[in-house]
Amino acid sequence: MELTRRDFVRICTGTVAGIGVSGMFHPFVRDVLAETLTGQRPPVFWVEGQGCTGCTVSLLNNAHPGIAKVLLEIIAMHFHPTIMAAEGQLAFQSMLDKSKEFNSQYVLIVEGSIPLKADGKYCVVGEVDHHEYTVAETTDILARSAAAVVAAGTCSSYGGVPAARGQQTQAVSVSRFLKMRGIPTPVINVPGCPPHPDWMVGTLALLLDAMKRKGTEGGVLEIMRGLDDVGRPKVFYPNTHLTCPYLSFFEDGIFSPFMTDKKGCRFELGCRGPWSGCDSATRKWNGGVNWCIANATCVGCTSPNFPDGMSPFYEN
Repeated sequence: MELTRRDFVRICTGTVAGIGVSGMFHPFVRDVLAETLTGQRPPVFWVEGQGCTGCTVSLLNNAHPGIAKVLLEIIAMHFHPTIMAAEGQLAFQSMLDKSKEFNSQYVLIVEGSIPLKADGKYCVVGEVDHHEYTVAETTDILARSAAAVVAAGTCSSYGGVPAARGQQTQAVSVSRFLKMRGIPTPVINVPGCPPHPDWMVGTLALLLDAMKRKGTEGGVLEIMRGLDDVGRPKVFYPNTHLTCPYLSFFEDGIFSPFMTDKKGCRFELGCRGPWSGCDSATRKWNGGVNWCIANATCVGCTSPNFPDGMSPFYEN
């Protein structure tokens, strides 16, 4: 069903009966989405590194507003290797040219970690005039002149699965990579394996709106002030366990002996909820239908030490 602008505003502000997901946006985020950014919007370049593309799949499942409205009216997505129609040398060269045209005025999004071994050739993301661009080289080029870098997903934010014990590619997070290269561009982490589409869309909307209101430098600074100590937007990562519906069981020491037992906390079964620090319990997933621990345990995928520090995911 095609939404009118009035429908869009009502959904974003949580006033449509039966729709709860958009109502879970922080009030300021709802205001930004309801206004729908207009005028000149900073280009957004999305580069996919060493990962599974799950963050992109999650983004495409954004429900309120739909992904088409996000891409066409909120975000000026100029490059995304999975969803754009163009491909090959012309598409990649266009991104490089556009980055020079909008020097220090665009937003770079990196999905997946950055492998360093073998000069980064474990992840080649483009080719121009027979030169292969690795995600390491591409990130180095684009991050240097970006207004800000958004690390989409845990692999990009903290290294994630590609950087786990036993990895063979010397994969690192975006923040660590930029620090190693001496690139001072601010990084906003949006972790999750994958992150909720609201977290990604909401973070971008807040960033672009702040840049529009306060200028590029002032807008980025405003967003950086709203991050927690591991670089996550506090509006989506409240760093609290207090919203878990099983909290009362946890506090009373009532623990489920097996997964299907709904009358108890699943901490002793391996739940990593206390260390996750995200709003999944209240926002939920899949259009508000369910969430991570409705029939399982939280694996702590938004944590900086996922997966090594969170495993084993299940315990007997």
